[in-house]
Amino acid sequence: MSNLRIFAVNHKKISSLHINNMCSSKIRASLKRLRLHVLLGRNYSSLPGLIGNDIKSLHSIINPPIAKIRNIGIMAHIDAGKTTTTERILYYSGYTRSLGDVDDGDTVTDFMAQERERGITIQSAAVTFDWKGYRINLIDTPGHVDFTLEVERCLRVLDGAVAVFDASAGVEAQTLTVWRQADKHKIPRICFLNKMDKIGASFNYAVESIREKLKAKPLLLQLPIGEGKTFKGVVDVVSKEKLLWNPNSDDGKDFERKPLLEMSDPELLKEITEARNALIEQVADLDDEFADLVLGEFSENFDLLPAEKLQTAVHRVTLAQTAVPVLCGSALKNKGVQPLLDAITMYLPSPEERNYEFLQWYKGDLCALAFKVLHDKQRGPLVFLRIYSGMIKRQLAIHNINGNCTERISRLLLPFADQHVEIPSLTAGNIALTVGLKNTATGDTIVSSKSSALAACRRAEREGEKKHRQSNEAERLLLAGVEIPEPVFFCTIEPPSVAKQPDLDHALKCLQREDPSLKVKLDPDSGQTILCGMGELHIEIIHDRIKREYGLETYLGPLQVAYRETILNSVRATDTLDRTLGDRRHLVTVELEAKSLETSSLLPVIEYAASVAEDLSQASREAIENGLHSACLQGPLLGSPIQDVAITLHSLVIHPGTSTAMISACVSRCLQKALKKADKQILEPLMNLEVTVTRDYLSPVLADLAQRRGNIQEIQTRQDNKVVIGFVPLAEIMGYSTVLRTLTSGSATFALELSDYQAMNPQDQSTLLSQRSGLS
Repeated sequence: MSNLRIFAVNHKKISSLHINNMCSSKIRASLKRLRLHVLLGRNYSSLPGLIGNDIKSLHSIINPPIAKIRNIGIMAHIDAGKTTTTERILYYSGYTRSLGDVDDGDTVTDFMAQERERGITIQSAAVTFDWKGYRINLIDTPGHVDFTLEVERCLRVLDGAVAVFDASAGVEAQTLTVWRQADKHKIPRICFLNKMDKIGASFNYAVESIREKLKAKPLLLQLPIGEGKTFKGVVDVVSKEKLLWNPNSDDGKDFERKPLLEMSDPELLKEITEARNALIEQVADLDDEFADLVLGEFSENFDLLPAEKLQTAVHRVTLAQTAVPVLCGSALKNKGVQPLLDAITMYLPSPEERNYEFLQWYKGDLCALAFKVLHDKQRGPLVFLRIYSGMIKRQLAIHNINGNCTERISRLLLPFADQHVEIPSLTAGNIALTVGLKNTATGDTIVSSKSSALAACRRAEREGEKKHRQSNEAERLLLAGVEIPEPVFFCTIEPPSVAKQPDLDHALKCLQREDPSLKVKLDPDSGQTILCGMGELHIEIIHDRIKREYGLETYLGPLQVAYRETILNSVRATDTLDRTLGDRRHLVTVELEAKSLETSSLLPVIEYAASVAEDLSQASREAIENGLHSACLQGPLLGSPIQDVAITLHSLVIHPGTSTAMISACVSRCLQKALKKADKQILEPLMNLEVTVTRDYLSPVLADLAQRRGNIQEIQTRQDNKVVIGFVPLAEIMGYSTVLRTLTSGSATFALELSDYQAMNPQDQSTLLSQRSGLS
């Protein structure tokens, strides 16, 4: 213990009364010697690892065995109950003494003012706690489509996930999006059917929607006792026990677990026995080892199969992602959360059970990924790191591969939403919060030194027979970051005065490091600062944060849609640039051809004629490509980016001594000339729209969508509601939430997601150009 001189340093000392509750006098003396401090901004009942009288060594509190760690996320459609579930998990694990509520704005993970006002999650928050000897690092993610990147970057570092569903709605639009994201990162998950107490809740409907829409195989580990108002508990199918919560208990801690008996529950026992047999057969189909066991020892009577054997098989099936365990409950009514915590520790993988190919190249050296950056006014940038291998300590110098720079970690913290506990070191498998990394951004790979990264690269190259291909593969894995989607909305932002412009620039720079989906650029014509974001809510939140966190009363211009442009035919152009600067003559002559591409490509596809490619130096090639890319940033119609274009360079004559800047300028000007001559087409963002509406209001909603150039694909039935699925141009859907509320008396909900860009028809295009030129 003597090496752990300081376990946690923050502002307030832990009270002696608090220590009395936790420790014997001997442990209390050692804690005093270690000068234990912790921030008590909220009513915490204990440090992680010190639940009740369960006193462990300080080393096991800070660095538990890797097999006992679970890095999990909670993901779902907006309003499925993610934050409420997280809040109950923290309460039952002994992390908080009172139950927070989203409606009251006092939850642990929704700690931003904007989140508490709106009752939604905007930023993902990390919380560390212990449950029955397991360390769980839990991340509560947003469900709103504007903050999809928050979900993406958190899933990148998780080992498992809990997908929360509204039992009355089943699979919804954003559920599909987050499920696809989890599929992309190959994350094992379990399903929690929440809101079983809600009117209209249907366990069978929700399970069927998981099977149909997500194409997943649900493993029913629990069945509900009652639905809607009659919901009072769950039955554990694996152990054939019923869990009933005491109706007089305010916090749901008081529940009893009873075995099902023939005498007291004959019908329920019969139903559960059938469900258990079906579960055993289902798992046996998916897991050969379990199938051998079942067919060998227990083929005559499945009832004799021990629950532990079935649980181990379900764990393997979950890891293989061939099926998903399904549990149910009601987080708001405090039912079913403790069994969910048991399922997280039992079925979701530890960090060592996930197969990360790049780890073998590091041989135990430090390898971590920065997946999130927050700005703290006192401590500067706080960087969340997922440690894949090695160990992180305070005052450790680390190398950032992406930024190619070396920095020093001044302090190391364990994250508790907006509260942090300082620790001396942290080992592989954990999620850490670091202070002192000034240049690290989201998606950066952190290693112990530059030589360590080079050694890992060399090992990766030696692994493969095809060295060139393996090198690219190694580079991709070493620098595996987060894919950042293109913004679809933009608007101008103005400071209150010219003197405040540097403050606004600083605020936007900090916010960009926190949120890579926010793009900031300068309009070359007007000199205005332009904000580009993922949606109306996204830009509104950014504006609000600049006001609250940086004290700047900024002014936003009207929201604009991010259009794109393309060309429809093939055009050629020639250009010559002849300048004399000082005693040097710069002379370039270019001939190129631009034509439309059949496939979609954001960047121009550049080709060289055989005669040009032969004599082209690397510097000239880079200059040409820079010039072509810069010309494609602003199209001739609206000044929007050009896409789906192939450019062929037919001729290039460069006078000796000509600078690369002049080559870029000439090529850029020549391409702009070609684009102006071509037949041009505007592309507009098309959104996937899903509207959930009662039958009474279906007609006015459909009529309104028809006016908005909407294209209805299908109308589904979900319980008593109708679900309208279709496409609608983004330009037509601005301010839709207010209109929909008015049309349906506040009863309808909708979800939007970017589908792709489509060509505008000539009439709409000419109307848009007239509006932009001020003629209409």
